[in-house]
Amino acid sequence: MKKTYIMFINLIIVFLLIASFAFAQKEDRAGSKDHPLFTRMPNFYINNYLEYEFDAHEFESEKEGKVTIEGHKYKISYVLQPGAKNPSALQILRNYGNAIKKIGGTVEKESIRTASLKYKDDEREIWTYVWVTATASRYDLTIVEKEEMVQDVVASPETSERFARDIRINGKTTIYGIYFDTDKTEIKPESEPALKEISNLLSQNTDLKIYVVGHTDNTGELEYNMELSLSRAKSVVNYLIDNYNIEIDRLVYHGVGPLSPVASNKTEEGRAKNRRVELIEQ
Repeated sequence: MKKTYIMFINLIIVFLLIASFAFAQKEDRAGSKDHPLFTRMPNFYINNYLEYEFDAHEFESEKEGKVTIEGHKYKISYVLQPGAKNPSALQILRNYGNAIKKIGGTVEKESIRTASLKYKDDEREIWTYVWVTATASRYDLTIVEKEEMVQDVVASPETSERFARDIRINGKTTIYGIYFDTDKTEIKPESEPALKEISNLLSQNTDLKIYVVGHTDNTGELEYNMELSLSRAKSVVNYLIDNYNIEIDRLVYHGVGPLSPVASNKTEEGRAKNRRVELIEQ
């Protein structure tokens, strides 16, 4: 009898341990977080979390139809804690819909298990897609903060291989990838790819010495354009020396203003072609 009693007590302890383990609170996935726009439904934890600096999602709107929004994107999956009471899908959708309306947003479209929400103020536009499973034990938020992509890749026709080929065949090469503001001599940041290729040309051809020659269109006075083209050529030479350690005795700058056009100055297209830098073999 005593052994039976002990076995019974042990079984109860095991059952309680199993039940305690089964209903233990789950922790949020490491590195995850709620989006600042929303809190979460009670008794849910983050099971999965993805964040993209730039991506897109297609939302639905009663007025606009299907709308693709690009920007900073979050995908957050919430799962009900073990043993917690289930809400309904409608309860989850209405909670998020009412929350967005309370801060001035709109419910763009709602169905049985999904909703598209929109919040917009003077500084930002945020879209949210809510998806709920049939049992409402899990729901996902897809949130996109609308913004332009930061461009990381630069395409340029300016390559050291082209420069070397042109110089080998013609004794000179023309560069259109060096930019200045109107009437300015400071090199703009977007010129960096072309300048890097010039440095590659000189690094790969250690005996090459060049004249760096500035050209302008014929807008304005001749004397002014002559000085401007000279100053811009000097800026290019100084940049190559300061940033790429090119030896000073390999570079000589000159400016010829509008005196050597490659196209008519009567059109904007022609004037754009005339505004250039040339590298001429010494």
